[in-house]
Amino acid sequence: MPTCRVAWKQAWRIIASRYPPIRLFERLTTDQAVWDALIALEQLTNPRIRDEIGDIALVPPDERVGGPGASWVMAAFTHVNPNGSRFSDGAYGVYYAAAEIETAIAETVFHFEAFARDSADPPRSEDFRVLVGPVDETFEDVAALPPAQRTALLDPDSYAASRAYAQTLRAAGANGVTYPSVRHAGGQCLGAFKPTAVGIPRQERHLAYRWNGERVDRYFDYAGDAWIEL
Repeated sequence: MPTCRVAWKQAWRIIASRYPPIRLFERLTTDQAVWDALIALEQLTNPRIRDEIGDIALVPPDERVGGPGASWVMAAFTHVNPNGSRFSDGAYGVYYAAAEIETAIAETVFHFEAFARDSADPPRSEDFRVLVGPVDETFEDVAALPPAQRTALLDPDSYAASRAYAQTLRAAGANGVTYPSVRHAGGQCLGAFKPTAVGIPRQERHLAYRWNGERVDRYFDYAGDAWIEL
C-alpha cells in the first residue's frame, strides 16, 4: 500500500461549537501511568464524567494524548458517530482534517446539509469551531492507488469500499489515510486513526453556517465579521 509523509503546519478541522472541550483530557499529562487511575477516580466521584469522556477504551493507552488542547483530538476517538463516516463503520473514531480551510468548510458544509435535510430542519444557523494544528506523520496515500481502487474509495455516494479499506489499514497499525477531497476540487484531506498521528490543535475562529431550508447558502466568518456566499 503506497504511503506518503504528510507535513502540514496547519491542518484545518471544523466541529460544531456545541461540543465543549473535555476538561479531564485538558488536565491530563502525557504520563500514561496516571491515565487509568485518574479517570477511574473521576468516574467514581462524578458519574457525569463517564458521559463527558466517552468510551476511553476505544483508545489504547499508548495512543492517548493529554494536556491543553488534547480534548479536540481525543474526542474524535472517544465520542464516535454511530452512523460512521467515509473511513469508519461507526465502531471507531477518525480525526478528519484538511490542508486548507476552504476544503474543511466544503466538507463540513456537505455533511451539515445532509443532516439538516434528513431532519427536515427549518431555516436556521449553527455555529462551528475552527481548529488548526500541525501534522507530521506517514499516512496511506489514496491518490497513489490504482485508478479503479481510488475511484471506489472516493465514491461520493457510497462508503462501502472506503470503510473496508480503512478496517484493513487499522488492523495493520496504519496512522491513517490522506486523500483528495470529494467535496472540494483540488483539496487534500486526511483521516487519522489514532490521536498520536496528529498534533494538538488550537482554536482559530468560529463560523456560522446558514441553512435556508434547502441548502447552506452562506456562512458567517466571526474573524472577518462578514457573511460569505456559497
